[in-house]
Amino acid sequence: MNCHANKSIECTVSQCAHHCEQENYCSLDRILVGTHEANPTVDQCTDCMSFRKK
Repeated sequence: MNCHANKSIECTVSQCAHHCEQENYCSLDRILVGTHEANPTVDQCTDCMSFRKK
């Protein structure tokens, strides 16, 4: 895999198709952050909506 790490987006989710294998960065130019809660109050309420399973 030829991954171009975006040093502005750190990521440790190695199961994501956009994760750079050798580094803990995302290869996307931008990501979408969303929520699964009606009223998010803590970081666990947020989700990377750009996640794609390998």
